[in-house]
Amino acid sequence: DVALVESGGGSVQAGGTLKLSCAVSRFTRGSLCMGWFRQAPGKEREGIAAIDSDGSTAYADSVKGRFTISQDTARNTLYLQMDSLKPEDTAMYYCAAGWPRDWARPNDYNYWGQGTQVTVSS
Repeated sequence: DVALVESGGGSVQAGGTLKLSCAVSRFTRGSLCMGWFRQAPGKEREGIAAIDSDGSTAYADSVKGRFTISQDTARNTLYLQMDSLKPEDTAMYYCAAGWPRDWARPNDYNYWGQGTQVTVSS
């Protein structure tokens, strides 16, 4: 199995930055796709970014140009750099791993972290 542990969440003002990390217990770069998701109260979990085993990335329109997904395979860590944060970015953020057919669909992922809270105030 793969264990994922997120960190780096917190409270910031609009326009601020945060960098989330996700420590991965097993990093099989030959196969796994890694994704970041978020879920706000009363809303469905949404995919916001993903990075495949070949390094290709994908982003939701809502974060494109503001968020950057990256990975450090030597440190078995996934990152999400979040710039120009907006109040609507407030949510619990999760990292996930798996072999999705659709990178943005939560049900396509096999492994999940416990989440880290991001709160953006106006």
